[in-house]
Amino acid sequence: MKEMDIGKVARWSGLPTSTLRYYEEKGLIRSIGRNGLKRVFGESVLQRLSLIALGRTAGFSLDDIAEMLAAEGGPTIDRQQLEHKADQLDLTIRRLSAIRDGLRHAAVCSAENHLACPKFQRLMGLAARQAARSRRGDD
Repeated sequence: MKEMDIGKVARWSGLPTSTLRYYEEKGLIRSIGRNGLKRVFGESVLQRLSLIALGRTAGFSLDDIAEMLAAEGGPTIDRQQLEHKADQLDLTIRRLSAIRDGLRHAAVCSAENHLACPKFQRLMGLAARQAARSRRGDD
């Protein structure tokens, strides 16, 4: 097994050593020992960091990711949880696509005043509803 000190893992992953120590504290990764004062990790930590990065990119919390990585011998990923997250991402994509389309329209709209444009009015309504949902915690 190839060993890497925390500095090498940080360089490879692009994460600061403080984040790696935090991940270890949360049980997301494990060091296999120390070389002097530096933590040492097995090369399998790189795969775990890639899984963590994927989970974070998908919008999972570190606690969610920790649950998925808790099992010895490999991750235990709840397929229903993945489906639910994919559904949430679909909703986000639809919302962002509507906002993008509205902004593109507003950029080329021939109305003298954007407030007179019905499509721009719908865009503002969408933004107001989204802001209200976020304040209520529905998002």
